[in-house]
Amino acid sequence: MSTTITNPDDLPEKPGVYLLKDVHDNILYVGKAKSLKKRVKSYFKVELDDPKTRILMRHFHHLEYLVTDTEKEALILESNLIKKHLPRYNIRLKDDKRFPYVQITSEEYPKLLITRNLQNEGSSYYGPFTDVTSVRSILKLLKPVFRLRDCKRMDGPCLNYQIDLCPAPCSGNITKEDYQKNVEKAKLFLEGRHEEVLELLRTEMEQAAQNHDYEKAAVIRDQLFSLDEVMEKQKMEFNRSLDQDVISYAVNDDVVVVVVFRVRSGKIMGKEDFLVEGAQNNYPQEILGAFIKQYYSGPRSVPAEILLPIMIPDEKLITKWLSEKMNEENPDKHPKKYLISLKVPEEGLEHRLVQMVTKNAKIITNHYKQARVALLDLKKYLKISRIPRRIEAFDVSNLGGKMAVASMVVFEDGKPKKSHYRKFKLKTPGPDDYAMMREVLTRRYEKLAISGGKTPDLIMVDGGRGQLNVAKEVLNSLDIKTGVIGLAEEFEQIFIPEVSNPLILPKDSTALHLLQSVRDEAHRFAVTYHRKLRQKDAERSLLDEIPGVGPKRKMNLLRHFGDLTTIKTASLEQIEEVKGINKNLALKIHDFFHQGDE
Repeated sequence: MSTTITNPDDLPEKPGVYLLKDVHDNILYVGKAKSLKKRVKSYFKVELDDPKTRILMRHFHHLEYLVTDTEKEALILESNLIKKHLPRYNIRLKDDKRFPYVQITSEEYPKLLITRNLQNEGSSYYGPFTDVTSVRSILKLLKPVFRLRDCKRMDGPCLNYQIDLCPAPCSGNITKEDYQKNVEKAKLFLEGRHEEVLELLRTEMEQAAQNHDYEKAAVIRDQLFSLDEVMEKQKMEFNRSLDQDVISYAVNDDVVVVVVFRVRSGKIMGKEDFLVEGAQNNYPQEILGAFIKQYYSGPRSVPAEILLPIMIPDEKLITKWLSEKMNEENPDKHPKKYLISLKVPEEGLEHRLVQMVTKNAKIITNHYKQARVALLDLKKYLKISRIPRRIEAFDVSNLGGKMAVASMVVFEDGKPKKSHYRKFKLKTPGPDDYAMMREVLTRRYEKLAISGGKTPDLIMVDGGRGQLNVAKEVLNSLDIKTGVIGLAEEFEQIFIPEVSNPLILPKDSTALHLLQSVRDEAHRFAVTYHRKLRQKDAERSLLDEIPGVGPKRKMNLLRHFGDLTTIKTASLEQIEEVKGINKNLALKIHDFFHQGDE
């Protein structure tokens, strides 16, 4: 329970966390202390050296404090409160969940999933990955190897069981012990311990061959081949087996970025970057110290070693906390109490690695700097009330009004935020682009208006004056007030409400380049979705027309050949090789696709 006071003399001389608040009870700052009384009294000196603290104390009205048993507990509580409340005067991560992770859940029969939502509920997380497409490719290769389920409910064998991607634990087709072996192999692989997994599989393959179970041996052989494919995607290797996180930073005026390279078993497994707010007037050591406390307070795994460009405050306390956290998370891996190390390398490979991470951080700060210039220019050119930090853009794709779809892409601070992208199957009949745009905008912003969610700073529609008028009608009907424009591709004309002539920006304008990037991404996303639906429709309709080809045989055909185009060009003998397809049915399938051949 917290206690509210106004006089620091009333504080106990015990470890804990304090929350400085303004007259409206808003949290200004969260801090930890070995002695609450001594630490908080330092804010009440006649002359404060730190300009940031002087500004903070001008807004101060009262404080709350929470006593903890140890300074380590105060450190953890401080980090959690900062992440929860994002106080204005604390160093804070703007967004630590932007990148996808691979998740193995903590259920009785764990699932293998992609997630962006890290939670402390016992799951194992691997990542981050900078591109969700690459994660999906990895999972596509891993699923037939480790055969872990991805279903929401275990309610009977599903399609994944039929195509050998899941052993169907829901129907008792695999024991809990055997399923757990698959889980452990997947974890070892995702931790970068590839050779251990390969050795296990080689042993199983040899055992199966000795037992004359050649079918099982062939399956394991294919698994080994698939794992080799995954491992070839690894871009950089070191001749070491240490688990490390390499953390560095860069500052460009008021833009502060921290980058983490995740190294497991000597291989770079992922990169993650963070825009840090409230850090402009802090020393680099303070920035990195605050970052580490917030970064590892979640369910991220702690490596044996953390490499830094400079040492941070509270080094011993943070080392102790992280060591205990790692030992609690991995009691079997570290049966003896394991001590992690924070290290500032001065030469060799590790020093070059820190320099490389620093270089990455500098590149990102430059991007944010350029993006900020573009956003400020956009605000000026478009005469909108807010800097367009969040832009939502829409595009419609259809073929003569058929299979109409729409896309919404989101850019934040000049960068795509793909986790917020949305795609829509449209219900509007006929080739009416205006009506289709009206439908997608209504569906998007009607929900937002009802939920009271935050509107974007700028909405962009692909098209000219007509599409812009549709957007204004929808927003006015929902009483949503924000910036909105139309961007016509032919002459790159920008249409603005209540301005008769379109705006044409200089060709070398960073603001124009940003709008073009957003528009092109919305178009790409819509067209890709439309093509995917058309392909599915074509595959579904053509194969369903063949007598004797039911859902299971259709899936066997697609799994064997990969797509409909390959089935069309396959020979009779190749079709006969498909599981469940006899000679007569193979002949029917072959003839169906070659009716017009001479």
